[in-house]
Amino acid sequence: MNLAEKVVIVTGAGHGLGAAIARTCVKASARVVLADRDVESVRALSQQLDAAKTLAVECDVSKLSDLRDLVASTLARWGRIDGLVNNAGVNFVKPFLDTTEDEWDGVMNVDLKGAFFLSQYCARQMIAQDPPGGAIVQIASVHTLAAVEGAGPYDAAKHGVVGFSKAAAVELASRGVRINIVSPGLCRTEMWQAVIDAAPSEKECLDYWNSNIPGGRPIEPDEIADTVLFLLSDRSRAFVGANLVPDLGMSSLLISRQPY
Repeated sequence: MNLAEKVVIVTGAGHGLGAAIARTCVKASARVVLADRDVESVRALSQQLDAAKTLAVECDVSKLSDLRDLVASTLARWGRIDGLVNNAGVNFVKPFLDTTEDEWDGVMNVDLKGAFFLSQYCARQMIAQDPPGGAIVQIASVHTLAAVEGAGPYDAAKHGVVGFSKAAAVELASRGVRINIVSPGLCRTEMWQAVIDAAPSEKECLDYWNSNIPGGRPIEPDEIADTVLFLLSDRSRAFVGANLVPDLGMSSLLISRQPY
């Protein structure tokens, strides 16, 4: 799949899944804007990939001023926006009864508000540019199909991403903007490593999770990046408002296989 000459913005590009998506887009010949509040991480990634084909931008997606600056920086460098991947996200685990307003707002502002308004800003540009059109990919979660304890704000935010994306997708499809969603299962990222590090036993933790994923393993970030690449490319031109679930069967398993 080829993204030659297309300009793609990837948020949360400094680490994990975002960095994998950015690498995959560069390999597909796209010009990629690497956005992250950890600006040093995206500057380093830009140098690793190709400084001529990448642009590192400091961006806190919870701040609308940063989102507007991100769009402006992209247009100043390349003059158009062909793709957006809303990947930046935060999460925490805490009982529903103990979750505070500040904790709720922290997740919502990044995971939902940021994705909503950056999608809006980019869609406006995609419609106005010549030639018009573009593709927006939201990174949601398998949590949009099922839940675990202690993830109330995260689950609410990701359900919200799916909801507004479907509404916007049917509204904008006739204007050349396609919006789709990817809801990954358990991925081998920094967040996953934090789960392992916090477990009393690394082996028991790995055995438990592997036994509850029909595919028997976590997903590699590059596998999710390939799905995103498909949705950014013209090969997915029939997909509008779809929620793809690359989860190695996790959401199809009726009940966990053993207690943990």
